Amino acid sequence: MDNKDSEAEIHPLKTEDVKVQENHENSVERRIVSKQSSQLSRLSRWRTAAFFISLFLCLIIVFAFSFIIPCPERPVSERTWFRNYNHTVAYQFLAIQDVNKDKVQDVIFAFKASNGSSSFNRSCLDEGLPSPCAFVAAVSGTNGRALWERPAAEEVEWMECGIKQLGGAEALGCLVVGKPVSLTAVDGHTGEIQWRHSSDFGANYTVLTPVSVIPDVDSDGVQDLIIFIATGDKIKTFIHSGKNGKQIGSTGSLTVDGKPRYIRLKLVSSSYFLFYTENSIYAYSLKDLYNAATGMEINLPSLQQDPQWEKNIDSTTHRLSLLSFGDIRYLAKIPGQSQENILVVNSDMATLINAHSLQTLWTLNVSRVVSEPLLGYYKPNVLGIVLESEIGPNTKKVMVVESGSGTVQWNLKLNSIAESPGPATLPTADHRSTFLIWGEYQVPGNDTRSRAPLQKLYLFHPSYTNVLLELRNSTDQIIAFDALLFERSRHACYVLLRGPQPSEEPGMVSLMKRKLKEDVSRSRVIWLSQVAVDSEQYIRDRLYRMRFQSRE
Repeated sequence: MDNKDSEAEIHPLKTEDVKVQENHENSVERRIVSKQSSQLSRLSRWRTAAFFISLFLCLIIVFAFSFIIPCPERPVSERTWFRNYNHTVAYQFLAIQDVNKDKVQDVIFAFKASNGSSSFNRSCLDEGLPSPCAFVAAVSGTNGRALWERPAAEEVEWMECGIKQLGGAEALGCLVVGKPVSLTAVDGHTGEIQWRHSSDFGANYTVLTPVSVIPDVDSDGVQDLIIFIATGDKIKTFIHSGKNGKQIGSTGSLTVDGKPRYIRLKLVSSSYFLFYTENSIYAYSLKDLYNAATGMEINLPSLQQDPQWEKNIDSTTHRLSLLSFGDIRYLAKIPGQSQENILVVNSDMATLINAHSLQTLWTLNVSRVVSEPLLGYYKPNVLGIVLESEIGPNTKKVMVVESGSGTVQWNLKLNSIAESPGPATLPTADHRSTFLIWGEYQVPGNDTRSRAPLQKLYLFHPSYTNVLLELRNSTDQIIAFDALLFERSRHACYVLLRGPQPSEEPGMVSLMKRKLKEDVSRSRVIWLSQVAVDSEQYIRDRLYRMRFQSRE
């Protein structure tokens, strides 16, 4: 500091010059900074303006396209609809598929009448059939509106729907097996006849159901059909082209020891048909059946044989030597970890067989099963089997059996009549199932055996193991019953087809779809035990809010 002061005293003018220079430099710097700040301010305003202009243009485009290209309207499904047909009889058949491509499932069924409904003014004569004849009809799942009706045959022996490429059509088709013997392919979307062929199945025959779709064996690019006809102790095999209905090759013949039924079992690289009578099980590979029908050897990847199975099939009779059962009631396919297993149900036992090794996995004592085994989920993601067995006059027991171990997870006794529909299951969002069961629950101490049981529909969900919901009481004759999700993961409904059957006098046939929630909200709560954990209204509300989830 002393040095600076001394220098200022010696050179006063120099000090002033330095101050002036510093002030000048500071002034220049301030002007530069001010200019830069002004430029940045203008740039910031331009950026802000550009952002809001872009946002405004985006909003204009969004709103414009919202009105120009509106989102597709979701069909509004009615909670309940009825469709009635007068002077009619109905066949015991229901098929569910999306007919009009609105992503809502529709209903296909068959009835016999002189004329179709008033919606279509069709008659039997339009297809060259005598009156009355069998009509195939498709009804909208949203509101019950008739989508199409078509005279198809004099009588319907069987009908199989959901067949891909039938007649070369893009839509799923239906195959009608009629009487006198005829095969008719119907386009599932339009109801148009794709092809019709007569066939000779012989006298006193029975069509073994379902009709099976097999890989394309005539190289026309369309899957083919194999049909089994039982006559006495013989099974005739017919292979027909899925594209035009013409028979491929000649008629094959198999020998059995009684009235047969069959299931088709798909192994890892092969396909087998298991024909079972009361006392025997016969196994034929698809390759065997094709060779028998055509008299030709064919080598396709889809027609391979399984070496393990071939070792256990008698080369002469085609009996399965490892599977020896008596009084067989049902054979059913049960999904396993890597392939399907076989459930054999006879008069007093259910047995699960490993389809690869043909060894027994488990057995369960069960008497006189009265309906086809059904799959459902009592525990989350743990597959169960629903069995209904007769335990006395007009009395049955409903059981849910774990498929992996054979353990009974839940059971219920109900009064029931012989004509009672079988059970149904619906997949829920908690990875379990809702079980729908027909019968009449008898409260302990209230003896109702003096009268015929009523037909009541009950709902059971494993979240309340001691609760049943009584949904409806039906006094009409039920021809067919099914339950499903009409839309993906939503709109759980059941379908009832009621009225006279072909062996009875014509009358009123009624087709009904009802949303499950409508019955749940008005249901009667039945406590299976004396312990009531929640109020009845709370139970109804919770099951009403239950969500469903489609399984792939």
